[in-house]
Amino acid sequence: MTELLAARAGQVVALEIDPNLIQIVRQKVAEAPNIAVLEADILATSLADLCRRHQRESCYVFGNLPYYITSPILHHLLDEAASIKGMALVVQREVADRLTALPGSRSYGYLTVLTQLATRPRLEFGIPPGAFSPAPKVDSALVTFEMRSDRLPAEDRKALLEFVKLCFAHKRKNLLNNLQSVYGRRRVEAELATLQLPSSIRAEQLPYQQFAELHARLHTGRENGPAAQERRGFGLEGQNVPKLR
Repeated sequence: MTELLAARAGQVVALEIDPNLIQIVRQKVAEAPNIAVLEADILATSLADLCRRHQRESCYVFGNLPYYITSPILHHLLDEAASIKGMALVVQREVADRLTALPGSRSYGYLTVLTQLATRPRLEFGIPPGAFSPAPKVDSALVTFEMRSDRLPAEDRKALLEFVKLCFAHKRKNLLNNLQSVYGRRRVEAELATLQLPSSIRAEQLPYQQFAELHARLHTGRENGPAAQERRGFGLEGQNVPKLR
């Protein structure tokens, strides 16, 4: 992948965490003047700093993500979305289905909303195990990501994602049951009705845009509105609500 990219890009920066493999990669691309191979952990790498170091405002990200840390890497990359022009990532097929899922499907969940808040993901094609050496036990897929220009500011995005985690906390429960302990049952029912959503709706049925709408409505006046009154009525005022991690 590194050599193919170098044939089309002005500058390629390859990150490799394995100290044994990095020497092999460096030897293989030694004659390519536009490839820099860094011994680095993507999870500890600031793409903004990397772009500044190479006198770029932003970059494209390509990679074959290790299946066991796909989610942490995606979180990190999406946190760095301001420094990314676009992405093309090879992931496990099951993950690809989750990233590109539509509301109401079995694959739709927190990871879907996380991704679609910042990008427009598209599953390009599947990749069989035999395309890799050694061959994994699962199918893979290439997913491309077009970065959204209407992304939320970092702090707003962080707060919204905490809300989305709460919405998906118990997949067998509907939104009302997942949210009532924090916002109050009557408040949640009222805001769902305002958005013309049934009180029985589940998180996996809600388009990603409506998570932002519902969060904004529930967050506004939360401490002084009906939810606070309802918490006092249930003797919950003053107690700390557990924070999702």
